[in-house]
Amino acid sequence: MKFLLIGNGAREHALGAAIVRSPQKPELVVFADKINPGLQKLAAVYEKADSLTDFAALEKLVEREKPELAVVGPEAPIAAGAADLLEQLGVGVVAPKKSSARLESSKSFTRDLLQKHDIPGNPDFLVFEKFDKKEEARIAIRNFMKALDGQFVVKADGLKSGKGVKVVGDHLNGVDDGLHYALECLEEDGRVVIEEKLIGEEFSAMFLTDGETLAALPVSQDHKRAFEDDRGPNTGGMGTYSDETGSLPFLDPEDLEAARMITAKVLRALNAETGETFCGVMYGGFIATKNGVKLIEYNARFGDPEAMNVFPILKTDFVEICQKVTTGKLSELPLEFEQKATVVKYAVPEGYPNNPVAGSEIKVLGLPEGCEIFYAAVDVDTEGRVLTGTSRAIAVVGIADDLTAAERIAEEGINKIEGQLVHRRDIGTPALVEKRIRHLKEIRSA
Repeated sequence: MKFLLIGNGAREHALGAAIVRSPQKPELVVFADKINPGLQKLAAVYEKADSLTDFAALEKLVEREKPELAVVGPEAPIAAGAADLLEQLGVGVVAPKKSSARLESSKSFTRDLLQKHDIPGNPDFLVFEKFDKKEEARIAIRNFMKALDGQFVVKADGLKSGKGVKVVGDHLNGVDDGLHYALECLEEDGRVVIEEKLIGEEFSAMFLTDGETLAALPVSQDHKRAFEDDRGPNTGGMGTYSDETGSLPFLDPEDLEAARMITAKVLRALNAETGETFCGVMYGGFIATKNGVKLIEYNARFGDPEAMNVFPILKTDFVEICQKVTTGKLSELPLEFEQKATVVKYAVPEGYPNNPVAGSEIKVLGLPEGCEIFYAAVDVDTEGRVLTGTSRAIAVVGIADDLTAAERIAEEGINKIEGQLVHRRDIGTPALVEKRIRHLKEIRSA
């Protein structure tokens, strides 16, 4: 059989590795817009197009190679309707159609969906649409920010690669700053979401679904801020960790059940709203607060870096999982994972994300046992040298029996990579984990 993979980042490198190690021995067909040297080695066919949303090129590839299954990695082709096209071409696809993908591609759609169907997890929020008169917009937005006691978040409505959310106190210096960004978002997308700032500990909970059954993947915590101690600008994610239970040390079983319950209700509401069956990944960014678990946002695909916490320890055949997802039979296949802790750290170009140094050669000098790497946004020159691009370069995964050991392996591995690269050394460390535990305990006991 042939298996089509759309995308070329570290998440897709991890997906490709899971596909080719299937006992079904599929041929991997990759549709990419950049060369990923690790993924290219795994692929029987590596098709490079100008864009991942070049659906004319994608259709030609599908007609030529005739894959039976497909998985779409990044959000942009999902939001543009890649699954709609693949289904029309007779390919079973693990990704939602364009209408259902609004779960990620429109922040306002998801907030309104939860409110309409009375699903718990929403913060206080308002959706603002583009005003004919700017002064009316200014007054309305300013009044709502003040009603939230100046503790607010501004969310661009569309896809911004994880960088469209700005939080007062972190990225915004008060109402005037927030108002300026909100008006920018209105100009660009026609809508903006203003919501209350939630205090607690965030976690990523991903679920595979065939539209009815939800299969939980290991829970992890992402680190969006560029620098240690959660400082600096937002990024696509500097790293993640998950402990050997598949959870996080600061979470209770009730937190995981709340995330599942919210997701199950959202799935039913989404299917009813769109008249379609959501098929693929529902990846919820949640936050555990003193008032229970709240929803930050949903994504309609595997997380990056979160996918790298999942696939290296997945025991179940991923190709069979995809077959069950696309045929509505996911309940027949329990997912199994090794009881291992995982720590993912991204090596990024110096100056990332604002002024990244591109074109620096990267060399992997050797990796410790229990360490895996996945290439992300790199370039390959005519001599075959791997060079930094302008985004995250290589994801390093430490795998061990506990978090302390996994973090040590990840740190040792990332220091074996030569180049003008930096990373967050604190991700997964005992000090950071203890800080998270203490923080949530203080919030909940207040």
